[in-house]
Amino acid sequence: MDSLTLFGLLAVTAMLLFYALEDRSPWFILAFAGACVLASLYGFLQGAWPFGMVEAIWSAVAIYRWRARMLSSARQFRSSQPDREAL
Repeated sequence: MDSLTLFGLLAVTAMLLFYALEDRSPWFILAFAGACVLASLYGFLQGAWPFGMVEAIWSAVAIYRWRARMLSSARQFRSSQPDREAL
């Protein structure tokens, strides 16, 4: 197994692992996006540009989902705090 194939294997394995853990924390969604970037890089380096493009798109989708989850978490946190003006 050459180093490029090993890199691709590790990138896709990381994608699978982080995708499985996404419900536990928004940070796993961001890690999934990073793994998608690595898989995209692998696709371009090995000459499979359609794979590289699809993985780049998945990375953008994951970053959008991470941002949406973080904003949703922040809103929930703010709404659970007592109103300071009422005190």
